[in-house]
Amino acid sequence: METKNYHEDLSHIRSMMERSSRFISLSGLSGVVAGLAALIGAVYVYLVLEREGINYFEGNRNFFAPALVRELTLIGVVILVVAILSGYIFTAHKSKKKGLKIWDATTKRLLTTFAVPLVTGGFFCLALLSSHLFVWIAPVTLIFYGLALVSAERYTLPDIKYLGYCEIILGLLALFFLGWGLVFWAVGFGVLHIVYGLIMHKKYK
Repeated sequence: METKNYHEDLSHIRSMMERSSRFISLSGLSGVVAGLAALIGAVYVYLVLEREGINYFEGNRNFFAPALVRELTLIGVVILVVAILSGYIFTAHKSKKKGLKIWDATTKRLLTTFAVPLVTGGFFCLALLSSHLFVWIAPVTLIFYGLALVSAERYTLPDIKYLGYCEIILGLLALFFLGWGLVFWAVGFGVLHIVYGLIMHKKYK
């Protein structure tokens, strides 16, 4: 009996340490919503290009007018906001359900670690945008986002690094297929997020 209690105490202590050192309230459903938003955004971008007389799948190098660039950038920002809001809403709900704080020292460390490669990649993309090097933006966003996920693994669910590795590999592949960024972007931010979100929801619900 004493041995059983000893093991139970160790398990409880291990669980408490895990909770204090990792942000474990990330919701898989937020990944699904973010993925759906990315897919909808990709389809919308394709329709916008068609409206402008650009057949994306012809693979031609096209000149994008400043107004079109601004519209596409706005679409990207809207998708990002939807992803962030869904992540916060689902994660806050899960934290409340588990009786955990959503904002603590671990969360701060997670966001800091996640933000460094993400913000660096963001400025890199702004430089590409200002230089009209649009064809490089999709690979760069996938690579830096993947790096951010791998970096954040220390402070959240370890499974997230696998999503990060997939994003990095997809971004590197996209470098060899310039002009097909929208497809890689849809797969990376859309399909992978949905698959990852469903797996995490089933595993940690």
